[in-house]
Amino acid sequence: MKLNHTFLALLAAGLCSLPPAAFAQSAKDFEDMRNELKALRAELNQLKTQQAQVPAAPAAAASAWNDRIDAVELKQKDAVVLGDIPGSFRLPGSETSIRVYGFAEANMVKDFKGTAPGDTFTNVMEQPLGDSRNGKTSLTAQTSRFGFETSTPTGIGTFNTKIEADFYAYCGSECNRNRLRLRHAYGEYAGWLIGQTWSTFMDLDNLPETVDFNGPPGATFRRPTQVRYTYNNPNIAKFQFAIEEPSDGAKSPNLVARMDKGYDWGNINARVMSHEQRIDGASKRGLGLGLGAGYKLTGTATLMAQYTRMDGDGDGAYLVGANYPVLDGNTVRLDRSHGFVVGLTNAFSEQLRATVSLGTVRSRQKLGDAYVNAYGGEGNYKLYQWHAGMYYLPIKNVELGSELIGGRRTTFDGQKGDMLRLNLQARYIFN
Repeated sequence: MKLNHTFLALLAAGLCSLPPAAFAQSAKDFEDMRNELKALRAELNQLKTQQAQVPAAPAAAASAWNDRIDAVELKQKDAVVLGDIPGSFRLPGSETSIRVYGFAEANMVKDFKGTAPGDTFTNVMEQPLGDSRNGKTSLTAQTSRFGFETSTPTGIGTFNTKIEADFYAYCGSECNRNRLRLRHAYGEYAGWLIGQTWSTFMDLDNLPETVDFNGPPGATFRRPTQVRYTYNNPNIAKFQFAIEEPSDGAKSPNLVARMDKGYDWGNINARVMSHEQRIDGASKRGLGLGLGAGYKLTGTATLMAQYTRMDGDGDGAYLVGANYPVLDGNTVRLDRSHGFVVGLTNAFSEQLRATVSLGTVRSRQKLGDAYVNAYGGEGNYKLYQWHAGMYYLPIKNVELGSELIGGRRTTFDGQKGDMLRLNLQARYIFN
């Protein structure tokens, strides 16, 4: 829990730095105060000149001017101007802009078929097999989150930082996840990013929005600690290279390279990764490949898709839904899988938006292969999961979401487990 205490201390320090009157004044207001102060000083100098010429002028007049100047200086000292980040303010006496953000969120999930263990939200990888209809209803607010980000101008660009947390920490099967969890913590400067955030291999731009917290299988969903360098040439493309935190048990870091290109009609990207998987001293390197694209059908509708091919995944996060590596004697065997996610989103108005999506994962192994013989026939041969959801905004900063979700798990030995659930959500956003 040391990390949690440190994070709370950092957050408290940031909040305590706010002035007593916690409101942001515009840069124009701040400049007006400076001009007023200059005018007052000019009038005071003029008054002193008049006093020198007319000795009878009352000294109290000069004292009154000094009082007015002191009041304006105090007001100027306590003022907080709007920062460079939208929704931010500038720390007094500093060029650093800070934005505090987050939301309070509550979810109700109703399963019409069996409930997978270990997670309140979708977990089709462990969906009960057979005709299971003993689903349950769950309610949670653990996915509520908060964070802050800063931006400080320098001679060659801005220095940015971000820290974010929620209360959905993983702690084993069927446990209470209600603990503080670090999501993002990094600094970014001159093309370099160091810290914890979304994997460079993850295609966040083409990941469909879902009310369900986990989303569909078939994509990458990981936040490792990493060192990343970004080179962006608008005339060519954006290139990223990263060294990322290795999978559980591995000794060598994961290596990722990526290319992104934006167009008026949408975007494309290509990603490649080399990673090590290690079990009881034996190890093997695997490769990952990812492709993604988004296409603007209209001014409000976007079609997006991404494909991921992965050789093994010890964390189950570089390809959500892939089977884990297994030790066969002294040999590490990897599940070679590929995943596909497609989604269509449309904003009908400022108050209403909707998304439909489908995610699939399929192993390239089959019964009789060395990997399946070592892993067992209960491993997942094929997964699919669909989402149909919408968000309605009745008033500013309030979102009400609803989503119907279905899916199926099929094992190597032919067993099946079906999922059907409803997810209702209320979210209250600040900043």
